[in-house]
Amino acid sequence: MATVGLVGLGLLGAAVAARLRARGHEVLGYDVLPEKVQGLVALGGRGAASAEAVARGSDVVCTLLPSPASVDEAILGADGIVAGARAGQTLIQMSTISPAQTERLARETSGRGLHFLDCPVSGTSAMVARGEGIIFVGGDPALAERWRPLLEAILPRAVYVGAAGRAMALKLVANLLVALHTAAAAEALLMAERAGLDPALALEILTGSAATSRMLEVRGPMLVRREFPPQMKLDLFMKDLALILEAGSQAGAPLPLTRVAQQLYGAAQAAGRGGEDLAVAITALERLRDSSAG
Repeated sequence: MATVGLVGLGLLGAAVAARLRARGHEVLGYDVLPEKVQGLVALGGRGAASAEAVARGSDVVCTLLPSPASVDEAILGADGIVAGARAGQTLIQMSTISPAQTERLARETSGRGLHFLDCPVSGTSAMVARGEGIIFVGGDPALAERWRPLLEAILPRAVYVGAAGRAMALKLVANLLVALHTAAAAEALLMAERAGLDPALALEILTGSAATSRMLEVRGPMLVRREFPPQMKLDLFMKDLALILEAGSQAGAPLPLTRVAQQLYGAAQAAGRGGEDLAVAITALERLRDSSAG
């Protein structure tokens, strides 16, 4: 089996590492936070001192990083993947960035003799740990087919959608729906509660009805309990919302509901809840007064 390099061992990176280790892959990883590397070591993986060292010791390298700037630095920086990579080595970029940045990285890495795949993950870290979710795959189709077994070791569904940048565009579309469906679930369950219904019972009934959604199923229990352990930190998701709105503007797609959702999530972030799961948006709703009241 291939030795897989992981650069970025946060919530998603750790879930990917656990999936790969469970299927017998050697995993070599790096993160700017040493405790994240120790988490990989506890799984039986090996730590590295830099992204460059990960590239030198791996057959293929995956990036799972929190921001566009961190992706550029990890790939192109002085101690980055390109500095340690061999000609013909494959880079699988799994972080959520913009389609334009994805296309640029594909060009720049190809110009330095590397192969590039655009492979964002749709699914929370907890879903990935359970083998749920989907990987969108963009890039050269023959390269995508070559690495399909590895991608399917992470998640059973890895779907090819086109050239590099197309998979990232689809990931932003998916996250747009995550944003709206989570906000809708929060609004609906708060209404049920305020109407005197048992919110846990309402959730149980709604998830079995035509009104259900994946986000109602995943985040509904968090909303009912008012407990928001991060499957996707709100701070990170605000970055995704900015990317979605930017990509929508560039594509000429109107996104009025997404702009409203951004304001709601932004209010929760401004209240100091950015380190919690994005379901914490319900706390911003709780602070709103019904515009029709008194």
